[in-house]
Order: sequence, then C-alpha cells, then structure tokens
Amino acid sequence: MTAARPVRPERQARGAAARLAGRRAEVVAALWLMAKGYRILGFRLVTPLGEIDLLAQRGGVLAVVEVKSRTSLEAALEAVTHEQRARLRRAGAHVAASRAGLRGAVVRLDLIALAPGRRPRHVPDAWVGDMRGAGL
Repeated sequence: MTAARPVRPERQARGAAARLAGRRAEVVAALWLMAKGYRILGFRLVTPLGEIDLLAQRGGVLAVVEVKSRTSLEAALEAVTHEQRARLRRAGAHVAASRAGLRGAVVRLDLIALAPGRRPRHVPDAWVGDMRGAGL
C-alpha cells in the first residue's frame, strides 16, 4: 500500500478558492434563473449518473444547467466535453423519470456562462445539435 503524498498548502488554497468561486457562480446563476421565472429544484444534485450544477424548472421544461465561469461564452461552451454533456443528459433524464411531478417534463441541457464584469449569459439548449451519441 502506497502512502498518499501530502498536498502542498498552496495547492490546497487554490483548490479551496476554486470551490468557493464555483459555489458563488452557482448562486449567481440560480438568482439569474429565478429572475427569469425558473424554480430551482436542486444545487449540486448528485445522481447515480452524474452531478448536476443546477436543476431548474419553468413550465414543462426541466433545465439541467451547467454553470461555467470563463472569459467568454465560447470558452464556457467548449469547457463542457461531449462526454460530460452526455452524462448530464442521462442524469437529467434519470431525475425526470424518478420524480412523479417531472415525468412529463422536457429535459433540456442549458449553460449559464459567467465572465468578469459581464452579466450572466443563459443559453437554453446550449448543445442542441450535439445529440448524436449522447445515449438518449
């Protein structure tokens, strides 16, 4: 058995700062969605198929929302790999199927992109043309 290497304090501090920034970004994204009429159903929702940053509903749409802080919308869109998108779609479908009130909902994969000094950008159906090979 190999002993775990100690983590350097600088790396621990960077990791803690990144986690805090991520949580703040998710709160900003949730507030933005609520202002647009969405109801937030979950934060950092862990499912057997993956973690969902935000789960939101408006009408018959269940939005699986990925939150990214990047310098541009393009960078935020590119930061989510094809495999991550497929996993998020499966996780959203799982949640919709397992909650009675969501069974008829249309599951959609959205992006909230945050950039310094800019308003949040909500992109509904951010990867709509990306369904091939998603497993759904």
